[in-house]
Amino acid sequence: MDIKESALNTIRIEANAVSNLSRFINDDFEQSVRLILNSAGRVVVTGIGKSANIANKIVATLNSTGTPALFMHAADAIHGDLGNVQNDDVVICISKSGSSPEIKVLVPLVKSMGNTLIAMVGNLDSFLAQHADFVLNTTVEKEACPHNLAPTASTTAQLAMGDAVAMCLMELRGFGASDFARYHPGGALGKKLYLRVHDLVDASRKPSVSPSTNLKEVIIEISKNRLGATAVESDGQLVGVVTDGDLRRMLEMGKDIQTSLASDIMTKSPKSIDADALAVEAFQILESHNITQLLVTQNGKFFGIVHLHDLLKEGIY
Repeated sequence: MDIKESALNTIRIEANAVSNLSRFINDDFEQSVRLILNSAGRVVVTGIGKSANIANKIVATLNSTGTPALFMHAADAIHGDLGNVQNDDVVICISKSGSSPEIKVLVPLVKSMGNTLIAMVGNLDSFLAQHADFVLNTTVEKEACPHNLAPTASTTAQLAMGDAVAMCLMELRGFGASDFARYHPGGALGKKLYLRVHDLVDASRKPSVSPSTNLKEVIIEISKNRLGATAVESDGQLVGVVTDGDLRRMLEMGKDIQTSLASDIMTKSPKSIDADALAVEAFQILESHNITQLLVTQNGKFFGIVHLHDLLKEGIY
């Protein structure tokens, strides 16, 4: 057995299955999306076996992108969980064969309750496809399994079709980055969308010197605040920055530390960012200019310093 070739063959088959879905984006697909969009209820997604696992993921994607959704296992549905389905809910039933025993029991029950049923199915002649109001076709030529048995390409196609539905709904709802941040407050993803620069700045650590400050005092100011830099201010205005690197370069050049002033080694017109900017914007500036500290301003005044380490610690990169 050639392991690499087997892996590549699996990827080729599943990629082909997803690519072929473009042929199935039809009127049923569009009507299904609009039905969900205009529904006063939730989307209840159900399935059995591996399709149930895919249903779970689709529910998670819908919920996180602005469409209220609920997972209901098809086997549990016919043993009491059908009570989760409310009057205005839209039901999506996922099945490759569309003819498993649980599906055959569940479909008539959903229909009798008056809920719209959308089938995501790989067999258009199946019981599920024939009794659904709309069909999302996820037919695949074959599974990636050498015996054409284990659900692989079929579940990949189901997942992609579910994502297509969710992304259409997301765009139709005008669900933007601020909405995404509200639904994803935890983790690095959420932080990139809501964490502001001022959230990372310690207002009690505002290293600052004047242009005429001697270098001994500059070094003390940098060391005291442990930020690796100090702002240089004149009459309340930012005029420069002195960093650890500036001090090292000065010593390498043999300048007299006793007579040099902050104005002799400072970087004029330093890079800065507003305190209300997103933290990820600060990281982008640091990365693009290959620097580790960034001066922060608020209402045009020096507010503090944000360090690369502060951003990395929060998972902003």
